Amino acid sequence: MAFLHTPISPLSRGDSKGLKFLTSLKFLYINLHKVFTMKVTHILTIFLSFFFACLIANADENKRYKLKNAFKNLSFDNPLDLQHPGDGTNRIFVVSQDGLIYVFNNNPSVKSAKIFLDIRDKVTSGGELGLLGLAFHPDYKTNGYFYVNYTASNPLRTVIARYTVSSKSRNDANKNSERILFQVNQPYSVHNGGQLAFGPDGYLYIALGNGGSGGDSMNNGQNKSSLLGKILRIDVDCTSENIYYCIPPENPFAGNSQGYKEEIYAYGVRNPWRFSFDPVTGWMWAGDVGQNDWEEIDIMEKGKNYGWRIMEGNHCYNPSSDCDTSGLILPIWEYEHDGQGSCSITGGYVYRGTKFPELYGKYIYGDYCSGSIWALSYDGTNPATNKLLLTADIEISSFGIDKDNEMYICDLNGKIYKLAYKKSKN
Repeated sequence: MAFLHTPISPLSRGDSKGLKFLTSLKFLYINLHKVFTMKVTHILTIFLSFFFACLIANADENKRYKLKNAFKNLSFDNPLDLQHPGDGTNRIFVVSQDGLIYVFNNNPSVKSAKIFLDIRDKVTSGGELGLLGLAFHPDYKTNGYFYVNYTASNPLRTVIARYTVSSKSRNDANKNSERILFQVNQPYSVHNGGQLAFGPDGYLYIALGNGGSGGDSMNNGQNKSSLLGKILRIDVDCTSENIYYCIPPENPFAGNSQGYKEEIYAYGVRNPWRFSFDPVTGWMWAGDVGQNDWEEIDIMEKGKNYGWRIMEGNHCYNPSSDCDTSGLILPIWEYEHDGQGSCSITGGYVYRGTKFPELYGKYIYGDYCSGSIWALSYDGTNPATNKLLLTADIEISSFGIDKDNEMYICDLNGKIYKLAYKKSKN
């Protein structure tokens, strides 16, 4: 429209044709200006309406969910893990840091929880130490085997052990049935990992942190001759030379002659506190706790190097710049320590329940420090997208699922929560 503002040469007052032309041009200008102004205003109105509608919709989405006390009559001392046995019973097992495992029926009105196993006399707890993980054998209904990950003293070490349920009661474990699979000395009291779970291949996977201290001073993450800073995989359905497990022949370093630990499945992790398997895709999702600035989510694959301590998330750590990233697997998602208090990721589960269909297939995880819970979408091809579901005044120590794949959240302060809609009366 710039041509309308171009100066026009003055016309003679006696030139009637020129005057008519000028009058017509003025009329055209006024009407075009009106039309243009109306269109711009209309377009701007539509844009602003759409923009604010999106803001409101996004705000509503973030306010859509809440946490609900899943078992209002129950409270635990430092609950760190929640599992179900996969035996057809609708029971929940909660791990307490000091060395107790509780069992109770999955009923919101349940009055009490029973002690299933008490190994407080074996467990050294406090800080990042304690009874850290529980996994039931896929054939638990028949063999009664379950596995625990705990720390013990003199020397300070991680213990991976198998126990058996009592032959007299399914709600009691046989404390005297312990069979230690292996032990790993811990140089420091931090970065112990803690998760263990059976994969879709039937093997037992175990997460061990780098053992500390700050910055992985011993570089265990990159040292394949150490079990620390690794995801391990073992076959618990066979024995070898008085050892209660075998090395899966598919393990990346099985039968190697370089002195690498054959139990290693993946390496280069800092402190993969919680991981889980998606029952639909079979993918292994891990939340790896960062050092100073970045938390990360990884899809763990056999033989891969996930970068620590060379990288923290997508960023050079040691060295702090110009690091060699060749051969490293970068996270599918990372988030920064921010002003909202986020500082320690708690890995969760891909949601495969039915109560929240809009979350189906999304990875639900949280941050221990901020109490934030997110849903991450990732299809293996396109970049991941992330959405905040809620932020609550809790310390998220772990996520868990029941037999129906519905999700629960452990608060280190003692309560077990579940996700709910804000408008729900349930």
